[in-house]
Amino acid sequence: MGDNLNFDNIIKKSVLNLEGFRNVSYIDVFLGLLCAFLIGMFIFWIYKKAFRGVVYSYNYNVSFVLMTMITALVIMTISTNIVLSLGMVGALSIVRFRNAVKDPLDIVYMFWALAAGIASGAKLYPIALFGSLLIGLTLLWLSRRKVRDQPYLLIIRHSAAATDEVRTQLRKLNYRLKSKTVRKDFTELTVELRLRDDNTAFLNNLTEIPGVQDASLINYSGDYAQ
Repeated sequence: MGDNLNFDNIIKKSVLNLEGFRNVSYIDVFLGLLCAFLIGMFIFWIYKKAFRGVVYSYNYNVSFVLMTMITALVIMTISTNIVLSLGMVGALSIVRFRNAVKDPLDIVYMFWALAAGIASGAKLYPIALFGSLLIGLTLLWLSRRKVRDQPYLLIIRHSAAATDEVRTQLRKLNYRLKSKTVRKDFTELTVELRLRDDNTAFLNNLTEIPGVQDASLINYSGDYAQ
């Protein structure tokens, strides 16, 4: 019976008096937001240095800094009041993100920013700082590793007279046929290759074949923008 009364008193204080906000330490708030800001800027720097995509987005990178600070602010807010924490769960449950994430690594950075914000808001500064340092160094190390085997798409447009010679040249390569388009005046082939150390000398041999109208080599990451 006494436990129920104590629990009822906690709920009443949370609802009516917001007792938790009277004991808020502004120094803790400042330290939490400062820690979140520093980690957010570290994420910003790592993302810029480790980015290997096609188009770098400054605004997208800045969002990681703000996401870390906002998450820390939310954690500090809901930790002071049980009613606000329950209300925040309900509010966040209706949030939907409509932006499509094209690179799986971007999801890693999002979770990193959220985790760092949670740790900073919960005053777990050593975990936030040390964990972010290890994650950042790991991402930086992985991004600097040289990929020796890279996939490419080779697009060849040739006439019917060059078919046999083109096949002979392709047999020398480790290729996989992706598509073939046959028209009245030409045939277009799209093949996937894996090249080591950007060795593209074979492209000159293909273009010198009589009947080959065009040969293009495109770096292929496996993703298509839609």
